[in-house]
Amino acid sequence: MRVLIFILANILLTSGNLDKVQHERDKLFNEELQMMIGSDIELSDSEIKANEVIMDLKNEELEHGFLHPGNFNVSKHFFEYKESVKKTKLYQLIKNMPKGAVLHAHDTAVLGPDYILSLTYWKDLFVCFDGDDINLLFSRNVPNTTCGTEWQLMRDARFSSGNVEKFDADLKQHFSLVIDNPEEVYTDINTVWSIFQSLFGVIGPVVTYKPVWEQYFYDTLKALREDGVMYFEVRSVLPQLYDLDGVTYDSVATAESYKKVVDQFMVDYPDFFGAKLIYAPLRLVEKKTVKEYLEIAREIKRRMPGFLAGFDLVGQEDLGRPLKSFMSELVEASKEFDLFLHAGETNWSGLSSDENLYDAIALGTKRIGHGYSIIKHPVLMREIKKKDIALEVNVVSNSVLKLVSDVRNHPLAAMLALDLPVVLSSDDPGLWEAEPLSHDFYVAFVGVASKHADLRVLKKLALNSLYYSTYPNKDKLVHDFQIRWTKFIDSVVRDKW
Repeated sequence: MRVLIFILANILLTSGNLDKVQHERDKLFNEELQMMIGSDIELSDSEIKANEVIMDLKNEELEHGFLHPGNFNVSKHFFEYKESVKKTKLYQLIKNMPKGAVLHAHDTAVLGPDYILSLTYWKDLFVCFDGDDINLLFSRNVPNTTCGTEWQLMRDARFSSGNVEKFDADLKQHFSLVIDNPEEVYTDINTVWSIFQSLFGVIGPVVTYKPVWEQYFYDTLKALREDGVMYFEVRSVLPQLYDLDGVTYDSVATAESYKKVVDQFMVDYPDFFGAKLIYAPLRLVEKKTVKEYLEIAREIKRRMPGFLAGFDLVGQEDLGRPLKSFMSELVEASKEFDLFLHAGETNWSGLSSDENLYDAIALGTKRIGHGYSIIKHPVLMREIKKKDIALEVNVVSNSVLKLVSDVRNHPLAAMLALDLPVVLSSDDPGLWEAEPLSHDFYVAFVGVASKHADLRVLKKLALNSLYYSTYPNKDKLVHDFQIRWTKFIDSVVRDKW
């Protein structure tokens, strides 16, 4: 009898301990879920049904990847899976989802190489082949600028090649970072950045021809709209534009050209909420040049006060000059302009590119471009939450430009778990042949966020892009988004995907 009592007591004790452990485990699990971005969103009955569809699709991909890790798309290099994921039901669903705004993208890198290739069919384009290099220029007559061989009309070069299809395929390679063996060629961050920046040098003379510039931006807005984007804040170095006679137009005229295109686009597509300019010239300059930049910004603000959103400095942070080099100039600038500063786009900790984060926050930046390394700084994470400074996160860009090889290790995972103020954007999607925003949402949702991150995370990220924008009437913007969102949810529930 005593033995039986002892056995029963042990069973009860073990059961009690197990219940206690299970309760503690559930408490910790739920506490973490309640911290996650989007946890403040309460789903409607329709959203709950749509969420079931979305999560079934997500879990199917994750569970297959968990069992077959070598086949999990987003753990590979982006170039390997960028096309194949477009065929998945989840990607197609995300593409149809309203995504809010794009707040971090560079003007001449939104549209892909196929679009740039189409521009080479415009008349009056000259080409000069110089070994592996290529020079392009629109001109009424044969250009008199230096060329290693000779200038010829692109039309003549193309049709005298003997194989137009091969000619165009070879030409397209000059407009894209995409190659078959990126891990072998892009061996480190400096190497890939060098090639990345060289693409702007090739594409620049094509897109800065004034008629092309305006057509390119119009078609950029069209591509964004078709990808579920309703508003755009474009970063631009505002290069000089030119015409067929070699007449050039200064940076202020370039901004005016942008404004003209935006106004026309909103007439043609009144459901789009427009675009604003973040003047974002290069950071690898002297203090004197930054002062000149700010004079340009002042003139743009004077002529187009509602169009200029703010000021930034761009370029590779590790090799560029740190923000502290221009502290006095930026302090003065912050009195006149909103700042949207690139900072922390680096793997280093405690070096100048990483410490740009301290300077950006101290300067009162409204948003931080990338902020990749902020996860190493608990004080700075506390500050951006307290001051409500959004992080403009560009997952695919960080992968392609060698900050992270497997996006499952991207710091965005922790940012989402900690409910940091995050907006998703796409940086330079055209140069790696991504959609304007859909790829970044898909990769973040499937490859970075927790398995338990659901429709609420997607909705919150889209809403954040509206809340942290500079659009003057956010109530109107959000109201229109909610209408679009409801239609999207109804389509998911109706079609079951």
